[in-house]
Amino acid sequence: MTDFRFRLIHITRCRGITRRWIRKLLLIDSTLTEIYKLSSAAMNRLYHLPLNNASMLYNDLHSEPLIEQIETDLHNYHVITLLDNNFSPLLKTIKDPPFVLYALGNISLLTQAPALSVIGTRKPSREAMGKVRTIIPPLVRQGWVIVSGMAIGIDRFAHEVTLSLSGHTIAVLGGGFQYIYPKENIRLYQELTERGLVLSEYPPTTPPARHHFPERNRIISGLSFGTLVIEATEKSGTLITVDQALEQGRDVFAVPGSPLMEQTRGCHKMIQDGAKLVIHEEDIREEWERLQNTYG
Repeated sequence: MTDFRFRLIHITRCRGITRRWIRKLLLIDSTLTEIYKLSSAAMNRLYHLPLNNASMLYNDLHSEPLIEQIETDLHNYHVITLLDNNFSPLLKTIKDPPFVLYALGNISLLTQAPALSVIGTRKPSREAMGKVRTIIPPLVRQGWVIVSGMAIGIDRFAHEVTLSLSGHTIAVLGGGFQYIYPKENIRLYQELTERGLVLSEYPPTTPPARHHFPERNRIISGLSFGTLVIEATEKSGTLITVDQALEQGRDVFAVPGSPLMEQTRGCHKMIQDGAKLVIHEEDIREEWERLQNTYG
């Protein structure tokens, strides 16, 4: 196996290892060639990989069916690695970038700026759609890319409003393309593959799992200069993405609402903690322009 790019894709598909372990491996075996020559016992000894994990890794490194599946996926999908020029430059700078992204749609959106993540509760209030329709369209008309997670609720609103204006939007999934979740968004998924971009760090045959969604949130925030929270409860899963954005040094924006509504309490807490209060799209655009003026 002579192609380093293929080897990187292959090793991310192997069982028994993590992204953190792959990063350590690359420091020792920078071309990912030596690992293919080792027995599971040698992996255990040299890389301190538990023997059971080493056995799984060895089997997958030498699995012809897995290699054939990867070749099929390379034919059927865009497969973008951290090494490629069309990998998002913003995403590349986060602490734990994905090594591989599987994509369907317009991959040029990965390098288009500015991009804004729009997130929020899966159970929005009646006012939520009005908030999205007030803030997002002016940015979309100016060519901004809207990034979200294709969940029900706010995510879906953000994608649909952007598509209705023939704008650019990216959805980041918590599973592979052969297991679209939630099922009620299958039509939206199909539209996004045709008119936007759908991404997943999980191979196409990977079902969604509970731990995938917090994990994919780092990609949603990592693709954008800032994250806008439309609505969120105090204990909303949305806060995971907000924490990821803050850890990545990205701006966080929050839309206020009635203090009587549960869906706005998370936003009010974020504003108290330093998120920028957003009423109009200018509030977001000002921050983008400030960054441009500061860093060029």
